[in-house]
Amino acid sequence: MTMGRANEDSVLLVVDVQNDFCSGGALAVPQGETVVPLINRLAERFAHVVLTQDWHPRGHQSFASSHPGKAPFEQIAVAYGPQVLWPDHCIQDTAGADLHPDLRIPHAELVLRKGFRPAIDSYSAFYENDHVTPTGLGGYLRERGLTRVVLAGLAFDFCVRYSAEDARREGFDATVVEDACRAIDLAGSAAKARASLSQCGVTLASAAHLTAA
Repeated sequence: MTMGRANEDSVLLVVDVQNDFCSGGALAVPQGETVVPLINRLAERFAHVVLTQDWHPRGHQSFASSHPGKAPFEQIAVAYGPQVLWPDHCIQDTAGADLHPDLRIPHAELVLRKGFRPAIDSYSAFYENDHVTPTGLGGYLRERGLTRVVLAGLAFDFCVRYSAEDARREGFDATVVEDACRAIDLAGSAAKARASLSQCGVTLASAAHLTAA
């Protein structure tokens, strides 16, 4: 299957390729920055690209620092269900929240910020973690006539996973380019993500497979 600028019904969704998720960042995904060159090359094949950006206010409920006595990567119960507690990361208007400087996608049409509501986290590009409050991305893609979402970025087992699952939930075809992602792999979360994605009808593919003639 050949992807290219003429493929007007597909969008490349580049998830959270930000400094804090790369080496030296506050919530570094192992080898997170190594996806950047491949994502840049992939993006050249797509007429439509959307970028997401984690964008938390200080004191966000998902931060371990907001819960005295709790440590990063512990899980708590909140109003919308279980919540992993994270190190403070991707704080609005900080260098850690910036997109990685080597990300080169000048034709990206939208940068969607998520996780900006203080009391609720947002892994998915489509819904907050209550699975009810929409970001508006689904409507945007439908208005544009886009029917297929191809995902890459960070982290495979959290924001990429839930974005892909919600893309299917919203009626889009969804493909995750697994070699253009990296995982946190918290207590086996990468394997769980693969199983869940397959069950939801999300295709797992390689960049080479997508761009092969």
